[in-house]
Amino acid sequence: MNQNNSNDSIVLLAKKNGPTSFSSLHIIKKALGTTKVGHTGTLDSFAQGLLVVCTGRLTKLAGNITEFDKTYEAILKFGSETDTLEYTGKIVKKTALPSIEQFQNAIKSFLGESLQAPPAFSAIHINGKRASDLARSGNVVEIPKRKITVYAAEISETVCNSNDQVEYAKITFKVSKGTYIRCLARDIAYKCGSSAHLIGLYRTQVGNFSIQNAAGYSELADFSIENARKNVKKYEEDKSKTDINESLNKKAKISDDEKLKQEILEKKKDFDPKTANLCGFEVINIINKNDEFAFKNGKPLRSAMFNKNLKEIKNDSLCAVFSSENIFLGLIFKNNEGRISYKFVLS
Repeated sequence: MNQNNSNDSIVLLAKKNGPTSFSSLHIIKKALGTTKVGHTGTLDSFAQGLLVVCTGRLTKLAGNITEFDKTYEAILKFGSETDTLEYTGKIVKKTALPSIEQFQNAIKSFLGESLQAPPAFSAIHINGKRASDLARSGNVVEIPKRKITVYAAEISETVCNSNDQVEYAKITFKVSKGTYIRCLARDIAYKCGSSAHLIGLYRTQVGNFSIQNAAGYSELADFSIENARKNVKKYEEDKSKTDINESLNKKAKISDDEKLKQEILEKKKDFDPKTANLCGFEVINIINKNDEFAFKNGKPLRSAMFNKNLKEIKNDSLCAVFSSENIFLGLIFKNNEGRISYKFVLS
């Protein structure tokens, strides 16, 4: 029997366009009756898609899930760039549109490893302050480039003018952790000799977790160029009618939808060996209560404690440790030299 605390869960949540990632967690707190929740990778307010949320003691796993590769669908508008690199920002550049051939060649050139300059409007901290706060204050923000990997980039939809120049494009990206899709849009446009910004972003996968299994998935709008253009038009209309902060607050209104609460309860995942495998962790079990006590108290790790020889664990990998009754106890890590150490132990 799995006797994990009922609040120790992984919840897959389909975030809608509008609310912040933080405010989207409110419905999970209400459904599970807990304040201890943490998402594993922020989605911008204008974006929709998968939030993988850890609750209770499993918030300790959040940093590890953040490391997973991610898959996005993105909709780019060519011919202009904004300061935030998405449609709620101010236009800072206008250029000619790229040809379809220029666009297709540019996409191919971004496959593999490269160095990416993160956006000035981001949550990255510089000298203890968020880059976005510094940028809004008018400061020049210089963030060091970071290594990213684009595993796949596939064009699924384009809208061109009568001269076969690309006005809008929908692209599916599979990328490594820390990759900013806004910046890929910017850099792809530069490669075309043009400019661009995002008018839609949809995260569909985090590691082995998919949006189709998320609570609220059925409520997400169809992600298409047509609908993204409608969202931008509505945003511009709201912006012209009322104070921008009031408009954003309306969009970020927190839902107490009872149907969604029930779906969260039905779909939440206990952290059992199957879920651990979904996270990409190796799984081992402790054999008896004495060894379980030793593990919980940080005693030296020995193969005799487990149902698997520690030498069989792959180097540079995380391993989820369970009791003989499949209760999750913590994570251990085997480095490249084959040394095994504790990552954390649940209290």
